[in-house]
Amino acid sequence: MFTGITEEIGRVALAESNGLVISASKVMPEMEMGGSVAVNGVCLTVTGFTANSFSVDVMPETLERTNLGRLGIGSELNLERPLTLGRPLGGHLVQGHIDDTGRVVSVTRDDEATIMRFETRPEIMHYIVTKGFITVDGVSLTVLDRDTGSFTVSIVDYTRKNTTLGGKRVGNLVNLEVDIIAKYVERFSQSYRPGITAEFLKEHGFSSG
Repeated sequence: MFTGITEEIGRVALAESNGLVISASKVMPEMEMGGSVAVNGVCLTVTGFTANSFSVDVMPETLERTNLGRLGIGSELNLERPLTLGRPLGGHLVQGHIDDTGRVVSVTRDDEATIMRFETRPEIMHYIVTKGFITVDGVSLTVLDRDTGSFTVSIVDYTRKNTTLGGKRVGNLVNLEVDIIAKYVERFSQSYRPGITAEFLKEHGFSSG
């Protein structure tokens, strides 16, 4: 579990078809084999590390569903260690399980903030609500507004300078993870069955015979 608060920007030192080696510093303390780390919002398992870099395997499904397959040597990534009981929850609860990608459609300045609009599939927009949470490349953000195919967020100067979002341009692909609470609410509402029905009895081993 993560919070969507990026700790540092790492760089790809080696990119292979099934894994990455990432140069980093702030996330290296307490790094351990088999531990988790969020890379552009993707929860990955550490398969090796040195004093200033770590290795992760990337499964084919992850390459297909996220923007990690487009990274090359020198590419920048947002990095975050897992949430612990001793660290504050500054963003929102993030699983590191990417739902889909989105694409930057506009970037505009608004005084000290940067307004960014992203487009994505209607199936993902279904879970995105105004003033709700969204994770973009691992960064916890608040949705300013939405329509059927896109949504906007406001990036403060600190976030722009300390994550990769400050370098995003129109057309860039980003990883999206919707708020898990929205998924649970939908699931619970779909599975609710008032009263005892014939279908309920059948599912639990009762028959009319």
